[in-house]
Parts: sequence; structure tokens; C-alpha cells
Amino acid sequence: MDKKTKTGLEAAVFRRLIAHLDNRKDAQNIDLMNLAGFCRNCLSRWYQEAATDMGIEMEKEEARQVVYGMAYEDWKAKYQTEASEKQRTDFEVSFKNHG
Repeated sequence: MDKKTKTGLEAAVFRRLIAHLDNRKDAQNIDLMNLAGFCRNCLSRWYQEAATDMGIEMEKEEARQVVYGMAYEDWKAKYQTEASEKQRTDFEVSFKNHG
């Protein structure tokens, strides 16, 4: 497989992941972190870092807009719920294991 084709496939997969997360707003970031060790914020940070690696200046909010499909503060207001005690406890345990 040539590099251009591979890059196109990777881009398509990224777009599909973003669309999937957009359709699963019920999957809270803390749930994603507890299960997979990354969340929408991680994806946006990786996107910003990739831009920087390519010499493209990108603000944190710009990268979040790509991942969230809207301003981060708007997404939080519309879709983020308060984390339960179990979610917070699971996160603390998970976070310790990632250190």
C-alpha cells in the first residue's frame, strides 16, 4: 500500500471515529477514560499536537471544535453529565494504573 492510500484510509477511520463519538454523546469522557484510557479531550490534544508537528499553529479550542463538532463549552453544557461516585472512583483507580 502506498503512503497516500494509507493516509487516506487513516483519515477516513478518524472521520468515522469522530462521527461515531458524535452519535454517542451518552458516552461520557470519564467513561471513555475509565474503559479505554483516552477521551475526546485526548483526541483533540493529539490532533493539536499533530498539527504542531506539521508546522501548523492550532489553538486548543480549534482542535476541540474538530473533535466535538462545536465549541467545547457548548458541548459540555448540552451533553456532559455529573460524574457518579463510581465513575470518579473508577477514574482514580484507572489513572493510578496509567501513571
